[in-house]
Amino acid sequence: MYYGTELWKNQISFQLIHQKLADGREIVTFPDIPCNLYEALSNTTMLYPDKIAIIDNFGRPYSYSHLKEKIDCFSSYLKYRHGIEKKSRVALMLYNSIEFCVAFLSLSKLGAITIPLPTKYKEQEVNSLISKSDVQYIICDRDFYTWFRDCENNGIPVLSSDDAQNGYGFSACRYASVAEAESNGDLDDTSILMFTSGTTSQSKGVVIKNYNIMHAIVSYQKILGITEKDISIIPIPIYHITGLVALLGLFLYAGGTLYLHKYFNPKRVLSCVKEHHVTFLHASPTVFSMLLAESQNFPELPSLKSFACGSSNMPKEKIRQIHAWLPHSAFHTVYGLTETTSPAAIFPGDASTSIFIGSSGFPVPGTCFKILDEQGCELPPGIVGEIWISGTVVLDSYYKTDTPSLKDRWLGTCDLGYFNSEGYLFVVDRKKDMINRGGEKIWSFDVENEIYKIKHVEDTAVVGIPDEIYGEVAAAVVKVSPGASLTEDMIKQSLTDKIAKYKIPARIIIVDEIPVTPNGKVDKQTIKTLFQS
Repeated sequence: MYYGTELWKNQISFQLIHQKLADGREIVTFPDIPCNLYEALSNTTMLYPDKIAIIDNFGRPYSYSHLKEKIDCFSSYLKYRHGIEKKSRVALMLYNSIEFCVAFLSLSKLGAITIPLPTKYKEQEVNSLISKSDVQYIICDRDFYTWFRDCENNGIPVLSSDDAQNGYGFSACRYASVAEAESNGDLDDTSILMFTSGTTSQSKGVVIKNYNIMHAIVSYQKILGITEKDISIIPIPIYHITGLVALLGLFLYAGGTLYLHKYFNPKRVLSCVKEHHVTFLHASPTVFSMLLAESQNFPELPSLKSFACGSSNMPKEKIRQIHAWLPHSAFHTVYGLTETTSPAAIFPGDASTSIFIGSSGFPVPGTCFKILDEQGCELPPGIVGEIWISGTVVLDSYYKTDTPSLKDRWLGTCDLGYFNSEGYLFVVDRKKDMINRGGEKIWSFDVENEIYKIKHVEDTAVVGIPDEIYGEVAAAVVKVSPGASLTEDMIKQSLTDKIAKYKIPARIIIVDEIPVTPNGKVDKQTIKTLFQS
């Protein structure tokens, strides 16, 4: 087994304690962590009342004291006007906005359960999640209000944020009560019910407790060194676990400043970095690829001191390209899932200059990993198997779902990887994406990493497709630089001396864009359909 607490003890300064929860269970966590995100915000407000916490999509600033005032007002409205209280299940369907932040933190204060709904989903997909999560209340942007008419007809109150572009969308939501709503979210209360990124019929509801969130946030803060002097942007959907925990929660806890962008635009992000001296960015490999495509227009960004990158494979070649562009910025690869409340492992120091580039680093403190074979036996360093995780950031349960991947407080991730002798984690593939060519195993990440090294390749994804002889072979989609004349044969030839013959994709399609899911991850199921003709 690989214990994060041991691996980090010579890297950062921290202390862990055993803390008993209300149900008698014990967790290992940091001393004096706030019991919920609202309490974290309250602590920060006492330290930095006049400091800017958030600048919204329209450039409107909100200080910590102003933000807390709005949360206190809205939480009282939700409690006394709508009866929302501890354990109430409330769906949020709001863009990256001050309204989202206020609603989410208000529910945290009340001890209610937030169910984030993806604004990129279609109406049918959203309503599928509504029915799976037993929603009792809905708070949405007015763009989506008509989607929930059936909910209202069935007795589920729907509250909309109106005309946020021209003012505060909840300005009419006030309730004259004799007392402010109390903070009521305990450390072991459920705070978020978040659905995984599978299809709506297959996605599972991840039950995330306050202690999961706060331990994840403090882990990020200590490892990445985020302080009140840091500035960042949330240009990705805020309703993902990265947006909620690794950006919003982390910066409110640390006292930093966040810019909210309603939609992702690489030029806008880099302009914001340049104009407002942004110090930190956390995004997916897809986002970093889009930022790299704009690098010539932003040759110097001296304020950027560090990056964090998670959600899927970040090729080593891309990390090196980012280092060549911004050599003063440290690159931290992150491995995590919704089920681990974002961080499960983080790379110590700068991955771009490390001999262990390509690794996801060490398990975070308070977390334990093991690598198992198909029979459930633990594997030694250097041998690939399924990654299993236990610890304070790991969920206790899925919502109304039992699965063999969660047992005895261990989570089977369905990711394949190994640890080296120094304790660094290397993730090689998703279990479902591993390609079995006539008994030979092909890790899609390995092939993608080699394709990325070919000049003029901007992006790629490798999948397995059916084959009459071998059962399955590798295939790739490749996005090339504008104006470049890179062909399927040229790519195959470039790979001939780099990887084994059986790993070279049998088919390669040049595409304008790599298909992605609404959550911004490479959509390998859609990619497979491109090879059916």
